Amino acid sequence: MKIRKVLNRIEKPQGLYPNFLSPVTGNWVQHHVSVGGLGDSFYEYLIKSWLMSDKQDSEAKTMYDKALEAIEKHLVKKSAGGLTYIAEWRGGILDHKMGHLACFSGGMIGLGAEHATEEQKQHYLDLAAEITHTCHESYARSDTKLGPEAFRFDSGAEATATRLSDRYYILRPEVVESYFYLWRLTHDPKYRQWGWEAVQALEKFCRVEAGFSGIRDVYATTPSHDNMQQSFFLAETLKYLYLLFSEDDVLSLEDWVFNTEAHPLPVNHTGFVLKTSMQ
Repeated sequence: MKIRKVLNRIEKPQGLYPNFLSPVTGNWVQHHVSVGGLGDSFYEYLIKSWLMSDKQDSEAKTMYDKALEAIEKHLVKKSAGGLTYIAEWRGGILDHKMGHLACFSGGMIGLGAEHATEEQKQHYLDLAAEITHTCHESYARSDTKLGPEAFRFDSGAEATATRLSDRYYILRPEVVESYFYLWRLTHDPKYRQWGWEAVQALEKFCRVEAGFSGIRDVYATTPSHDNMQQSFFLAETLKYLYLLFSEDDVLSLEDWVFNTEAHPLPVNHTGFVLKTSMQ
């Protein structure tokens, strides 16, 4: 597709993809790189485009492999306490925070690991598990056992929010999404245990008379509700929790690919290859 031609042509800082591209010039607007908000869907759609094509879209797979290599080299860090996280990059300066939205990446990296070379498969599975563990820690270290919108790894912080504006939880799905993928890929029972902990926390702190509400501070044992039930709570959070406790043949990963809003799309097993123009 034309956008891929543009992306492959322009120089990428350290092999990374900044979040903003000018549709007029075809150049980066600024050099903010994030695997969380603004950048997340781009990376998962590379590996998922390849999977949806029944592994025929080799260009998407190559772009994913190179992007992940750059992410691991420049953004993946280990905290003083031994937690693996993905930092943000702002014009060459690392910001040692990870957003809740970036927690989908454990599942994405695990999904990609299944199709990596034999030498790399276990490495990426381990990386996926480490990132998912870190995201679980952001839940475990809060008073409600629900994770904040963003958590930091600087100034003594370890997977905790240090700013009041980051302490909220709006029923986001990304952490349980990674639990689902890692369960399907490894069948390690801890992922179901972690998922059940999230269910219990949702019931205790987010359930209200008419449904479920986000909360303004995950570190308050008597949280204040924001009186909003986001649409992705039904589309994603509850769906991934349901699938986490379902058999593997319920929306099997061999036959279905979930888009970024968890809508299942069928893998093209027909043998028909959709050719996209690079002109």
